[in-house]
Amino acid sequence: MSENVIDIAPEETEPDDIFIATGGQRIRVRYRPGVGVPLVLCNGIGASLEVLDPFVDHLDTDRPVVRFDVPGTGESPTSPLPYGFPYLAWVLGRVLDRLDIGVVDILGLSWGGALAQQFAFQNPRRCRRLILVATGTGAVMVPGHPKVLSKMVTPRRFRDPAYGATIAGHLYGGHVRQHGRDVAELLIRQLHAGSKKGYVHQLMAGSVWTSIHALPAIRQRTLVIAGTDDPIIPMVNAHILSQLMPRATLHAHDGGHIDLILNAAVFGPVVDDFLGAPRVARRPWRRNVNVNIELTPGG
Repeated sequence: MSENVIDIAPEETEPDDIFIATGGQRIRVRYRPGVGVPLVLCNGIGASLEVLDPFVDHLDTDRPVVRFDVPGTGESPTSPLPYGFPYLAWVLGRVLDRLDIGVVDILGLSWGGALAQQFAFQNPRRCRRLILVATGTGAVMVPGHPKVLSKMVTPRRFRDPAYGATIAGHLYGGHVRQHGRDVAELLIRQLHAGSKKGYVHQLMAGSVWTSIHALPAIRQRTLVIAGTDDPIIPMVNAHILSQLMPRATLHAHDGGHIDLILNAAVFGPVVDDFLGAPRVARRPWRRNVNVNIELTPGG
């Protein structure tokens, strides 16, 4: 497949999905068009783009939204080689080029928060605003309890509903502590589980990356959303982010790790208020190079 190809999704996937081949990867993307600056969503480890459906449903319907499966998750094929966040941020930029999207806002949840930070650092003129949810600074951060983190070494919780129900409360905290089985079943219904190799690649990317040295250079307006009952990412990490980033604001809540999804009716308006009402940009962003895009019928 050539470098500049967009595939229409095959019939078994959603009609709005497309597959974009770029940077040696084939990325499944779901793009909801709208008005103004698009919001790019970067998901947690092992999670496909469907998991964010509840959150997207509670955003302003006029706001453009871009979601994607990183290599080896959801419907995106596994990368042939391990990758790091700088490379993945570059791939994301190429995906946006293929969609003819310039300036974006970007939101990262958990593992996706690392990718969002890296993208904002690498693309200071292309990233307008940054939202970091239940995330930290990577390898150099205050970790959760080892018993909690050990349950994330494999993607078993995404594949085994019974196992997922038994650990969900201890893993995610907040509302999930009383409704672990319901939450585990919900996530599994929404999730298109990827490959074990893809999950390992995500773990490896996170294990060797940190943003601690780069945070003062990320000058975009930033909203840091964090729960006081998050077993995976302790609250102190949100304070570190908000202190080291020059234009960061902390939004603390009493929930857990995945409240953005479980309490989307609350957090959708919080994000909309931070981003502002969707509106047409006064001065479009331009790429330095022209990219030719070829549409292939039928995928």
